[in-house]
Amino acid sequence: MSLQLPAIDVPPQPWTGRFDGDGPGHRRWWQAVTASDQLQRAEPGPSPAALLGFASDEGVRRNQGRTGAAAAPAALRKALGPLAFHLDRAVTDLGDVVVSGEDLEAGQERLGQVVAALLDAGHRTVVLGGGHETAYASYLGVSASSAVQGGQRLGVLNLDAHFDLRDEPAPSSGTPFLQMARAEADAGREFRYAVAGISEPGNTQVLFDTADKLGVRYLLDEDCEADRVRGFVADFLADIDVLYLTIDLDVLPAAVAPGVSAPAAYGVPLPVISAVCRQVALSGKLLHLDVAELNPAFDIDGRTARTAARLVDTLLR
Repeated sequence: MSLQLPAIDVPPQPWTGRFDGDGPGHRRWWQAVTASDQLQRAEPGPSPAALLGFASDEGVRRNQGRTGAAAAPAALRKALGPLAFHLDRAVTDLGDVVVSGEDLEAGQERLGQVVAALLDAGHRTVVLGGGHETAYASYLGVSASSAVQGGQRLGVLNLDAHFDLRDEPAPSSGTPFLQMARAEADAGREFRYAVAGISEPGNTQVLFDTADKLGVRYLLDEDCEADRVRGFVADFLADIDVLYLTIDLDVLPAAVAPGVSAPAAYGVPLPVISAVCRQVALSGKLLHLDVAELNPAFDIDGRTARTAARLVDTLLR
């Protein structure tokens, strides 16, 4: 039975990559991914993955950052395409939701509608952002899903150098988690939010105070040793039923992820971030994930896109 989805702005395009042969032992992502604007309801077995692009940098512009993240979905697909495909789940690319002009809020609403429909049809949803305004769009979909509406405890885990709890007149890439906190309060639910990788120099005292007031759990980038992060994530997972994981690529050191709006002077080592992704994938609680803030205009040799692609591949194992 085909799933009726809200309108997607740009239909999926054919994937390309290195060709080693047609047999299953030769498969790479570009050969395994189905590009389609039609999707079937999930059958029993591993949840099929549904990829969506969110072509937006309006939130970054509003937050006075370096724009260019609207081009990220295409760069992420290009980086995923040549990876060897070892997943035991089907993957479908559904195309992009595009923020037109300055109308960020309408784009977020549209993406949320698509994500909710996919989740309720049994798919593991993956959004390729976009600035970190992607996070609120993802949240709109996750919070509207039958899992959360049915009473399961939602946790939001952010791998990020920033809290993104700004209190501003207009939503931006710096406001999504305060928006979530207010929406959860309005819904009568507890706001369960944890961040690993916070840069103390990158967040004002007001932001730390806001985090403390909201009961946000966080680890500073300098405290992100492997064992400590593993325990931090395990404790958070123990208190929730379903997880939304969001990765702001500026959590990584600038040498690993130069192509972001705000490159990190310190950052969390890639092996630590990768280990979190494995831990989350094995938890059985991952409902939805996104990656945000890739800016291809400032990437070096596709370094940031390749890193993001590797993390997505790990999370879908």
